Order: sequence, then structure tokens, then C-alpha cells
Amino acid sequence: MPEASPKKTILAADKLAPEGLDWIRSQPDAELLEKPGLSEAEYAAILRGGGVHAMIVRSAITVSAGVLADPGDLAVIARAGVGVDNIDIPAATARGILVVNTAEASTITTAEHAFTLLASLLRNIAPAAASMREGQWDRSKFQGRQLHGMTLGVVGLGRIGRTVAERALAFGMKVVGHDPFVHADLQIDGHTVRTFRSFAELAPHADAVTFHVPKTAETTGMLDEASFALCRDGVFVVNASRGGIVDEQALVAALGSGKCGGAALDVYTSEPPPADSPLRSAPRLLLTPHLGASTQEAQTAVSVEAAKACMAYLRGEGISGAVNAGGVRVDLSPRQRAFVELAGKMATLLSPMITRGIAGVEVALDGDDLAPAAGTVERTVLVGLLQRHLASALNVINVADVAEKRGIRVTTRSSGGDPGGGKLTLTVHGPADAVDASTEAADRSRRIVGRVYADGAPRVVEVNGYAMDMVPAGAMVLIQNEDKPGIIGAVGTAFGSAGVNIADMTISRRSREGEHVATALMLLKLDAAAPAGLLADLEALPAVRKVAAVQV
Repeated sequence: MPEASPKKTILAADKLAPEGLDWIRSQPDAELLEKPGLSEAEYAAILRGGGVHAMIVRSAITVSAGVLADPGDLAVIARAGVGVDNIDIPAATARGILVVNTAEASTITTAEHAFTLLASLLRNIAPAAASMREGQWDRSKFQGRQLHGMTLGVVGLGRIGRTVAERALAFGMKVVGHDPFVHADLQIDGHTVRTFRSFAELAPHADAVTFHVPKTAETTGMLDEASFALCRDGVFVVNASRGGIVDEQALVAALGSGKCGGAALDVYTSEPPPADSPLRSAPRLLLTPHLGASTQEAQTAVSVEAAKACMAYLRGEGISGAVNAGGVRVDLSPRQRAFVELAGKMATLLSPMITRGIAGVEVALDGDDLAPAAGTVERTVLVGLLQRHLASALNVINVADVAEKRGIRVTTRSSGGDPGGGKLTLTVHGPADAVDASTEAADRSRRIVGRVYADGAPRVVEVNGYAMDMVPAGAMVLIQNEDKPGIIGAVGTAFGSAGVNIADMTISRRSREGEHVATALMLLKLDAAAPAGLLADLEALPAVRKVAAVQV
């Protein structure tokens, strides 16, 4: 965390609500530099010149690695809003720059918009209003449905999802939910919300479905043609979270066939959607231009909170809304920091292998003088494991509470005297009901082991029983396959055809008792992220069992 000193300059690189700018001006130790609407090169030049300690952005500009190539005195970037897709998080973290957002400030606004879309959809508000403007008076044409008594399926039970559930319950709706990290029914405002282990299990129980999840490999296309087939006839759909979670082509088809009784979208695969997009002419489809956080109150709140978060960090008062792990390692020794870095990389690498939720996490830290880092390692592990699967931004401050609310049991053990100089073992246990009851507990677990040797580089030395030796970094792909001839060549050919270079590869095989075919695990480090088409080609290869891509 930076030392407190007089006059910290905050660069407002986007148009912010006046209240946020006024708050900065009112602080005796702050100076405001308003420069919205510049190019990346111009922002890079401003930072390179020094004297800028904080930067506040919305979504109009991109804070790329180029902007941060020589960041001068920049210590914190604040996103006045939730999404940080326009900020190069790895580049900021590599340069010790804290990235924060103001997710809490827009929770209510986003939840209200989703619920308003649902209510408007059910009562045909938009088409009825348009009809009146055309001079018509057709009451029977716009007969709607009432919320009271309907069952709403809430997919994603984080802050926004639970806030939507609260409002639905207040309107007399029944609420069911799905969140891969919630393993028990919830109590919300005195009501029991039944939870399901998958969207496929939830689908037949809901008259309407609303999505509040991040866009990941697991959630992209969550509501597709196959999922629609599981839903009730005439199901209503709302998506105000991320574009692409609802398969737009499948949605248009379901609206045309009547399988979907109506839908409301605030987010799209491509924003704005093309002028000739089938969405624009589909029946019973209510569209808004990504207005989830667009209220006066929310814009004021995110502007003020972003400014306050910057100054709190610059004054050494603490971290609020952190997206990355910046600042949390400064109180640790270089050796301890290396294990914190290793913890994050190991957990991130293991995260895509976890598809049925987490019941428990065991962290074992073995090595002299590592005990002071145990708490930071534990929370860093949780951030790496959970961030891929949750819509809200996690950090080492809030992740313990997030894990507790999802019933994830965490145990951490620290001991000294490891002869190898230090070892970190991470074991993740899936819920007992996530697999067939006959499955052994060991088969519900995922395990990864790492070490830091004399060179200080964090290495992964074991993944799920496969011996490894690789420094995890950048774009990586894990491939589990049957140990048969030709697989390595087929994988290499697939990468070559896609134009993606393999920078490093390690391969390990094992043969466990009870397995009819020996298996192998490839861990590949790439020069560029693997596109979705390449991953699909890899999954289609004979003898390939699992493919997972991750950015470490």
C-alpha cells in the first residue's frame, strides 16, 4: 500500500457524475485532473509523465497494457461501475497497480432493472404503449400475466440475484434458484428458496427465468436449444447480466415456436446488436440498450465510491472493492510473496476442472517462515478458485465471506521444515451429492501441488496425481486424454492449424488401480489464448476426455 503524502492527483479519464468530481475537489490532499475522451496513446503519455496517482474510468476507454507500459506514479485504477473488461488486469497487477470497482453501488439499480423488465414483459407494457401512440385502443390484444403465484427461477444467487429474489418474493412470487456454489436451500426474507444443482434441474420448475451470472465457458449459451426443451412451455426469459448467456439464435427460435412466451434482454453477444439482427424483429421480445446500471442514483453512487476508494488506498486507509490482489503482498517477505503468487496461479489453474461446485478446500503450506503468509495464501486460493464461477468481483478482503455464505469449508495448515524449501498443496472437495453415491470421496476431489525453489519461480509439480514441472503463466490449456499413440501429434496439428503457438508443454501419465486405460495430462503454455474453435477441435479428438483453458 502506498505511503500517505500530500496532494494525490486523480485522473478522471471518463465522464463522471458531478458529485464524484465535487467530492475529489473537496479533499485537501487531492487534486483533480479531468481528461475524458482521449486516445490510449494520450493517456499513456499522461501517465508516463508522472504525477498521476489514481485513475477513474467507466466503459468509454480501454486501459490496455500499452496505456500501462510506463505508468509513472499510478497506484490505483477505479472502475466507476462493475465490469472491468476494459482494464488489462494482468498488466495492472504486474505493475503493482490496484484495480477496484464499485459493484455494491449498482446492485439495487441492476436488480431493479431486471425485475422491471420481467414485470413489463408480463404485462405487455412496451407494445401496448406503442399501440396507443398509433391511435389504437385494443385491450384484449395486450392481456398479460400476473406476477403473484408465478415461480421465478433465479440463476446466480450473488448480490444481484438475491436482490431480485427479494423483490419477487415481495410481489408474491415463488422463487427457486441455481448457483453452483450454493449447496443448500436459502432463507430470504422469511421465505425458503429451493436451490438446484444445475440449470437443467431448475428449468422444469420455473414459469420465468432470470440470469445473474458472469460470462464464462460454463455459462456461455447456458440457455440454448437443448435447455429450452427442458423448460416449461411458454417460459419467460430475462437476461440483464452478460450477453451470450442466452443463446440468441435459440431464443429467436423459441419465441417463434411459442416455447418461450416472451423475453427481455438488456445485454447482447455483440453490443449494439447489428441493425439486421433477428432480435430486432422477433415477436414478444423486449429490448433495452444495456441500461442495467443507468440511473441517476447509481451513476452518482459509483462516481463518489470510486473517488473514495482511490483516496482511501492512497492514504493508506485500506482497500475497498479490489478486483485484483494488488497491495496485499506488501507486508510479506519476497519468499512469502512468491508463495502468495503461487497460490493464486495454482487455484486459477485448478478452477476450470471444478464443474460441480465446492464443498471444502484444504490448504497445506509447508516451509520455514511461511506461517505469516498462511491467511493471505488461503484467501488468494479462494479468489482463484471462485472468481471464474461468480459474477461479482472477488478480492482477499471479501472472499472469505463469499465462501462462508456458499457453505464452503476452508481449512489451512502451516508447518515448517520442508526439505524441498517450501511446498503448497491445494485440495478441493466437491459436494457429496454432486456425483453418484457409489463414487469414492477421492474421486470428488481435485489436488494440485506447487513449490518455490531457489530461483524464486513458482512451479506446479503435480495436478490430480500427474507429476508436472512448469512455471504457470499467461494463457494455458489442460488436456486429459487416454494414454494412446498419436495424441500429442494430433494436439500439435490442431494448434498449428489454428495458428496458436505452444510456448511450453509438459506431459505426465498415470495408471491407477481400477482404471482400464492409462490416462495422461498435458499442460500447455501458449503465446496467445486458445480460441473457442480450437478448444472444440481438441475436445473432438479421439481419446481426449477433458479440455480446459485458463488465463493464469
